[in-house]
Amino acid sequence: MLPTVAWKDDRVVMVDQRKLPGREVYVELRTAREVARAIEKMVIRGAPAIGVAAAMGLALGVTKSRAKGSAALAAEFYRLCDTMAGTRPTAVNLFWAIDRMKGVFSAAARAGRSPAEIAGIVVAEARRIHDEDVACCRALGAHGAALLPDDGRVLTHCNAGALATGGYGTALGVIRAAVEGGKRIAVYADETRPFLQGSRLTAWELLRDGIDTTIVTDGMAGSLFSGGTIDAVVVGADRIAANGDVANKIGTYTVAVLAREHEVPFYVAAPTSTIDLATADGGGIPIEERNSREVTHVGTSRVAPEGAGVWNPAFDVTPHRFVAGIITERGICRPPYGESLAAACDRA
Repeated sequence: MLPTVAWKDDRVVMVDQRKLPGREVYVELRTAREVARAIEKMVIRGAPAIGVAAAMGLALGVTKSRAKGSAALAAEFYRLCDTMAGTRPTAVNLFWAIDRMKGVFSAAARAGRSPAEIAGIVVAEARRIHDEDVACCRALGAHGAALLPDDGRVLTHCNAGALATGGYGTALGVIRAAVEGGKRIAVYADETRPFLQGSRLTAWELLRDGIDTTIVTDGMAGSLFSGGTIDAVVVGADRIAANGDVANKIGTYTVAVLAREHEVPFYVAAPTSTIDLATADGGGIPIEERNSREVTHVGTSRVAPEGAGVWNPAFDVTPHRFVAGIITERGICRPPYGESLAAACDRA
């Protein structure tokens, strides 16, 4: 399985996703702030993977500061929590992981543990978060595989695979599990402008697994639907509101509208850590806006004229009425999502 991010000898090691598919380059990060920069600059991306990386970054910060006194260690830890929280505002897994790390840190501190003991505790928690994420992906993959046809064509948008998680993937985890179960699945991968996660990352992952994959530009999806080519859509999520509204990579809403118009089921695959019951609906989800250069350039080449305005939201929100089911590690949530999502989270 593709190693997206790992803890190794008091370092955080991750594949630099900006370099794929041309080069498979791994970076070693030695400080929490280096991890925060890697998240912000999209060396690593995908909501579950961001959460894992943030947890490991905080563990790294505590490990590097364990020689300090207890008060100084606590002050540094909470500063680093604020730094991590400022990297990517939409992915709720980031804040979920930070809160979980705060919980184990504060419990250890209240128990009078030494800085060295606290460091060991938070490292173990970060590694546990990683392991749990992989297990969640495998479990939701098994649940979601049953939704796909025995012989069918699936459209996905952006990258919700091993690269976007601790391993195995959410949307691609569903596809992987279906193929592993003997189903014949062909995938159409939207290229996903402007960062090209679909063409660069999703296609790269699936081809490594020997899964039939065709790349299409985002604007070609309508023709696929109108021609009856697509049997199902499976996407990931960066945040799911309590009513089932879904924030995912920009362009997902367009795909959902097309799927609804052509009566194709539109599924969202995400662990329960992506569900934000504190946010009532999609209107309360903060949407990150990124640098205009991602739109005006492809790599180092400018493809837009100087002086043109650019609007570059990283995500959009798909209303829950377009979603046929939300696939989690605890089963498939169906409408009414206010009830089913709460029940899934209560089973934690």
